[in-house]
Amino acid sequence: MDKCGVCGGDNTGCQVVSGVFKHALTSLGYHRVVEIPQGATKINITEMHKSNNYLALRSRSGRSIINGNWAIDRPGKYEGGGTMFTYKRPNEISSTAGESFLAEGPTNEILDVYMIHQQPNPGVHYEYVIMGTNAISPQVPPHRRPGEPLNGQLDEEGRSQEDGEEKEKNGEKEDLHGEASEIFTSESVQTFPIRHPDRFSSHRPDNLVPPVPQPPRRSRDHNWKQLGTTECSTTCGKGSQYPVFRCVHRNTHEEVPESFCDSSMKPTPEEEPCNLFPCPAFWDIGEWSECSKTCGLGMQHRQVLCRQVYANRSLTVQPYRCQHLEKPETTSTCQLKICSEWQIRTDWTSCSVPCGVGQRTRDVKCVSNIGDVVDDEECNMKLRPNDIENCDMGPCAKSWFLTEWSERCSAECGAGVRTRSVVCMTNHVSSLPLEGCGNNRPAEATPCDNGPCTGKVEWFTGSWSQCSIGCGSGTQQREVICVRKNADTFEVLDPYECSFLERPPSQQSCHLQPCGAKWFSTEWSMCSKSCQGGFRVREVRCLSDDMTLSNLCDPQLKPEERESCNPQDCVPEVDENCKDKYYNCNVVVQARLCVYNYYKTACCASCTRVANRHAGFLGSR
Repeated sequence: MDKCGVCGGDNTGCQVVSGVFKHALTSLGYHRVVEIPQGATKINITEMHKSNNYLALRSRSGRSIINGNWAIDRPGKYEGGGTMFTYKRPNEISSTAGESFLAEGPTNEILDVYMIHQQPNPGVHYEYVIMGTNAISPQVPPHRRPGEPLNGQLDEEGRSQEDGEEKEKNGEKEDLHGEASEIFTSESVQTFPIRHPDRFSSHRPDNLVPPVPQPPRRSRDHNWKQLGTTECSTTCGKGSQYPVFRCVHRNTHEEVPESFCDSSMKPTPEEEPCNLFPCPAFWDIGEWSECSKTCGLGMQHRQVLCRQVYANRSLTVQPYRCQHLEKPETTSTCQLKICSEWQIRTDWTSCSVPCGVGQRTRDVKCVSNIGDVVDDEECNMKLRPNDIENCDMGPCAKSWFLTEWSERCSAECGAGVRTRSVVCMTNHVSSLPLEGCGNNRPAEATPCDNGPCTGKVEWFTGSWSQCSIGCGSGTQQREVICVRKNADTFEVLDPYECSFLERPPSQQSCHLQPCGAKWFSTEWSMCSKSCQGGFRVREVRCLSDDMTLSNLCDPQLKPEERESCNPQDCVPEVDENCKDKYYNCNVVVQARLCVYNYYKTACCASCTRVANRHAGFLGSR
């Protein structure tokens, strides 16, 4: 067979119609792509790139075949237009292929292909084959003069094929697409007329097989008789069955070998409908969408529709028809991989300058969950630790710099002081012959007096107590009381009398000295076995006062990182009613879906095993 379906043909007995629908669509909804005429074969409708759009198919009579009435069907086989369409929708994360309809044909009615537009159109390629007895070849032989017929052959109306080609170029070719001319430009639809072999060759092909001689007519003592029917193709929803014919003796009706009967007289079995009652409704579960996150815990969704099968066609029905069944989950957690994390590989370098303001750096890398250094884009850039910062090594001393004396006296009455700031730092005027600040530091305070105090109310603070701990961060206390200051005495008052004044703090943090590095550990993990001895682990790290990794901890005091657990013997419990119904129940356990009744039933054995293991872990604690 050639592509036109002709035995021993040369692919010239049909027309190949193909093109690409590239129109930019603006409104959401159904948009017609192309019309598939009656009699089309080798049908291929393919989206040129993966998108959130969907292809749809309906007959000219208005019957939806695939993805009609805003209901998205699952990939599979669907009957329509007298042929079987294969609907494909690649769902792999790495796949870039789009949706497609494939059918061998031929179609027995006109079909329309639509796109359910939701995002920019990536382009839809279409192709089908139309049988044509009057088709002419697009390949023009060399050295032909204008107006000369191709091989001297004319068509039925006496016109040369050259004339036919000229009319096709001038747009007089019959429109095979009907309404498609309203949608596509002349560039988007290409047709390739091909010459029919019967018009150019009348001799018999060499590869034809001579007819098989008919066997002699059989005896009239035997004939064909129907003995029952085949089994119905379906148990419900309108199936089909065929009568079974056997060779029997005409008088005794005894079944004999088929060679006793005339094979040319054997009746052709005709299809008969059976089991016409509709099938029970069921939940049709779609494929899971891509995970919402490329790493870490995300979400994925799937479509769950109530469907019912009748006449080899799955129809979407109202959800109440499936109310006798538990509806599967439409959302689920997912995790493709553990996210990479930032790691600080080195401590800060020394400051780039010996004095003044410089910079220091450290090595920060993005590390995968197996310890490999990966590109920074694999980690959350918002959480990236700084790998460079400013550092101040103090002023490069050359001279004393002073501020002006403060305008206010420290005491509102009585004796007080006025202050100023004094700092030894670099003098950038190079002409000054200064080599250092020396020991003659200018005074930072000078006495002042705003007159005698008479009955002034104020807060009085005592001295700070010792720090609450010997190392690390602690607290210290002091006494704060409200007093009235007279000429030579103080009178203690109720704190209310000083409420109009800001109360000094009675507690502050203190830090005498660093405590040094200490061992830190995580909680114990779950036991590896629920019985007969397992082990559990934890992570132990040495951290310094600023909670960074250190190697100064005493190795002799390091806590254990592994210990045994659950030494008791295992008691086998076999429940015949608790089994895994799916092969991938380990994925259900990893995704922690056992809390849902549907998965708890479908993966009973795996979920029960995990629950017992968790119970054993809690018991050991």
